[in-house]
Amino acid sequence: MRNWRDATPARQPVLSGGGQSWTATELDAYIAGIKTALLARHQPQAPVAVLADNLPQWIAIDLATQELGITLIPLPLFFTPAQWHHALVSSGTQAVFCAQAEQGAALGFSRVVPCIGELVLCEAPEVVASADGLEDIQKITFTSGTTSEPKGVCLTTAQQWEVAEALHAGLDCLKVRRHLCLLPLAVLLENVAGVYTALLAGAEVIVPPLAEVGLRGASAFDAQTCLDTIARTRAESVILLPQMLQALVAAVKIHDARIESLKFVAVGGAHTPDGLIAQAWQKGFPVFEGYGLSECSSVVALNLPGAGRAQSVGKPLAHRQVRIAADGEIEIGGLLPTRYLGQPPQDQAWLPTGDIGYLDTNGFLFISGRKKDVLITAFGRNVSPEWPESILLGQHVFAQAFVFGDAQPTLSALLVPAAASVTPEMMQAAVAAANAVLPDYARIATWHIVPPFTPASGLLTANGRMRRAAILRHYAALTDPSSNKTGDSLAIL
Repeated sequence: MRNWRDATPARQPVLSGGGQSWTATELDAYIAGIKTALLARHQPQAPVAVLADNLPQWIAIDLATQELGITLIPLPLFFTPAQWHHALVSSGTQAVFCAQAEQGAALGFSRVVPCIGELVLCEAPEVVASADGLEDIQKITFTSGTTSEPKGVCLTTAQQWEVAEALHAGLDCLKVRRHLCLLPLAVLLENVAGVYTALLAGAEVIVPPLAEVGLRGASAFDAQTCLDTIARTRAESVILLPQMLQALVAAVKIHDARIESLKFVAVGGAHTPDGLIAQAWQKGFPVFEGYGLSECSSVVALNLPGAGRAQSVGKPLAHRQVRIAADGEIEIGGLLPTRYLGQPPQDQAWLPTGDIGYLDTNGFLFISGRKKDVLITAFGRNVSPEWPESILLGQHVFAQAFVFGDAQPTLSALLVPAAASVTPEMMQAAVAAANAVLPDYARIATWHIVPPFTPASGLLTANGRMRRAAILRHYAALTDPSSNKTGDSLAIL
């Protein structure tokens, strides 16, 4: 496997951000310091988590754990404390890198281990039993969770770098020298397709705090701040989620000088609205849509320079196999046994994705939709609608709740009052109470009062299950974003 050190001269800047700039030699020294701290723990080989904003040290921690064979658990900042707790406990995490010792103590890690850098390494005061079967697992990436408990996907070092090597081979013709991280490093797409691919190319990885690139939480994005940072850093490659691309396209004029340095803009993580790619190209963004899964170490297919097809997500990477099942579901081959935390390895030749699509005669992959009801927001967060629906119904104000928002920046709901005495003010208070216990990507931004769903109307089955497709069709004027008159609730500043 190619080593990132082979691609970068020792004195060339390789990592920068937050007022820091490291050459390859300086990064090596930083990695060595982190390794020393990790080995000084009471359980030196136990899993360690990182809960932090984007900064160079985050990447150094990742690389250090790879060299030591220690499992790393990236914790997204947009998770709730309950989700952090689930990830930490289920993985048997013994220590966590975080911004302040108080933050570590609040998570149960009260003992500080001396370590270089601005992040504090806090470990548990007592011995922690690690999860079983993590001997060869370098990273456990937790999805945003189709329920309140995120699912942990277990990945080896080789699996992740295999994807980066395939991407580097496809993008080498562009000779990218500066990659700007716009997504949280805890998101596998940025971690692998962004950082690792750039390191293999010998490019400088620019990692400013997320606020400097306009991203706050999971659903607020300031396009002007992002454009200013692209211009200031002279970034040549970035990775975007569809809603971020939509905001950037709306914020620039044709061939805006702030984006003239860009050579490659990847977009993925969720469905990209029809026509957005073409609009982006017209404005001067060199955009290439892709498709991936955490189980596949992020990218599976990607449009590439000289090898793209409109409306497709590109051809599968060289080391991936893709086929379409009889029911239209996309299946991925060429994988090691899929491993989820707490479950035995799933040794299957073909991984079902839950997505429906097709391959054209030239091998380009097209995505038609989701096989199941899981929603994927425009910011790439997976949400089972039953989760916020159950929280809403638990307020005892609604008789029925239908949550929607696939490929939209925020979720919305159709709500049926529990009684005639329920006022809109009571409903708003109940929605606010539900939102208070949900992470921001699963909160309800807009809602509408509707009559009860019934079997007679065709919106409910005989046993009381909602007919989701029928409801979406029946209320298309409310659920279709192109028909929604309430406006986009995403905070585009």
